[in-house]
Amino acid sequence: MDFKYLLDTEEYDFIRNNKRLGRHVILLAMGGSYSYGTNNADSDIDIRGITLNRKSDLIGMTQFEQYVDDKTDTVIYAFNKMISLLLNCNPNTCELLGIEEGKYLYLNDIGRELIKRRGMFLSKKAIQSFGGYADQQLRRLQNALARDSYGQSEKERHILGSVNRAMHTFKSRYTRFEEGSIRLYIDQSERPDMDTEIYMDASLTHYPLRDYKGLWAEMNNIVKEYQYLGKRNRKKDDNHLNKHAMHLLRLFMMALDILEKGEINTYRGADLPLLLSVRNGEYQREDGTYRDEFYEILADYEKRLDYAAKHTMLPDEPDYRAVEEFVMEVNEKVVRDEI
Repeated sequence: MDFKYLLDTEEYDFIRNNKRLGRHVILLAMGGSYSYGTNNADSDIDIRGITLNRKSDLIGMTQFEQYVDDKTDTVIYAFNKMISLLLNCNPNTCELLGIEEGKYLYLNDIGRELIKRRGMFLSKKAIQSFGGYADQQLRRLQNALARDSYGQSEKERHILGSVNRAMHTFKSRYTRFEEGSIRLYIDQSERPDMDTEIYMDASLTHYPLRDYKGLWAEMNNIVKEYQYLGKRNRKKDDNHLNKHAMHLLRLFMMALDILEKGEINTYRGADLPLLLSVRNGEYQREDGTYRDEFYEILADYEKRLDYAAKHTMLPDEPDYRAVEEFVMEVNEKVVRDEI
């Protein structure tokens, strides 16, 4: 279905009329399930895009990163912000450059050139970025399944495992974080409703408050996410679980395309039968758990990703020089009022 008509509706007037959008927009596309080809009758419509920074952002005193319209679930990134996300192989933004040809809602010459040069952003960083997103999906799935089948103490051990997996990445994202400066473990609980619970020993000296806030928020969100999943609505939750399971496999598929072929393929084409069968619950048992076949498929993708990560021809870092030249080329036109 062609959704370009949406841009002419009153609901999307903001794209035409907002001073940061309008003629400054270089790319608009359907996001989520519609871009992957996994949409169904219940799929939400969300639009993602890119708009140029204004002259005042580049040589003046204004700042701008993205425009969000909650009513239509639209997010349009500023050009410079998008570049920084692409340099880190951020999955949610990489997929904007891999939409099927002819399926963009809007694309101007700069947008086309960005897509044409998308290879300059690809690097081994995709291993961590896509792997990290896949781990989040797997954690949601495991947490929800563990909630129904484990006792309280077993659930607590499961939460601890999820937090510990997240902690493995802290050294790469937080200042001077040293493994062992925070130790998590399970001990007997003094709470009347718990047999055991997770405790923490922490030793942080002269540590940046903002970094501490970030790592604490990540650990806290895992616990909160698990508690939220505890509010059970079987039909609704099964739909969400199957969606998580589907996206888990999709992330592996996209990561393999990047690492093995150097390609960004958002629309999954030949993979759709498998993805849709997972989304439709064909791998889920009556009790809500997943059949062994699903975990065998998952294990196969994990092995393939591990092999691809070790043998990829992608460079360790993106082509910063090529990216910088392109960014300067575009932003110079903005400063000279040539766009």
